[in-house]
Amino acid sequence: MIRLAEVPWSEARRALPEGFLALLPVGSTEAHGPHLPLGSDVVIAAAMAENAAARLEAAGHAVALLPALPYGVTECAGEFFGTLSIAPATLQALLLDLARSLQRHGCGRLGIANGHLEPDHRRALRVAAEAATSSGLRTACPDVVRGLYAKRLGAEFVSGACHAGSYEGSIVLAARPEQVREGLRRALPENPISLGAALAAGHRTFRAAGGPEAYFGAPAAADPAAGRDFIATLGAILAEEMEAP
Repeated sequence: MIRLAEVPWSEARRALPEGFLALLPVGSTEAHGPHLPLGSDVVIAAAMAENAAARLEAAGHAVALLPALPYGVTECAGEFFGTLSIAPATLQALLLDLARSLQRHGCGRLGIANGHLEPDHRRALRVAAEAATSSGLRTACPDVVRGLYAKRLGAEFVSGACHAGSYEGSIVLAARPEQVREGLRRALPENPISLGAALAAGHRTFRAAGGPEAYFGAPAAADPAAGRDFIATLGAILAEEMEAP
């Protein structure tokens, strides 16, 4: 695995033959309760991509790990300070431009490790991945919210009450524990409201959905060991899609 931003171009060229795989972590800068960093989704996406890269490298692939994209379509948390959003068209154009650049350098397949689950953001990624594939660079972008993937990520994830709760908190504790405000996390009561169901019902903001402190789920139940398991599952999902025929 080559961390593309951390090596000279000549070293990257030697390590990445024609047909190499590239992984792009995509997250957001968004409120995640009073206890997790604004960049939690970036932490999750980076951990997913790193785990997938290790799996793909072990399977004999040359892999470039790209710098993480820390911005996404992030309107639902827009009323909370520090949340930064870009338009769906901006995200789509950026990803398509990156795909074109990678294709010029001989990339054989691009994988998007997405850590931000807002519906409009996921939709923009799906459109971008389809456009990149149509333009000649096969692009995988697993939507972990859908189908069997969600079931592999635990009961809280399936419930939809999983924004800055046990699921996301566990991953950040495993990957970046120094960024978690532990005293606050342990003291927060559970918010069992399903953000997924609230958004599907037409609520457009966290507060309207029942998250006045920008979290849903059970932050106090987060556990780094569970976080490592979630990271492994996310990495496996991305690696599976990258190796699919």
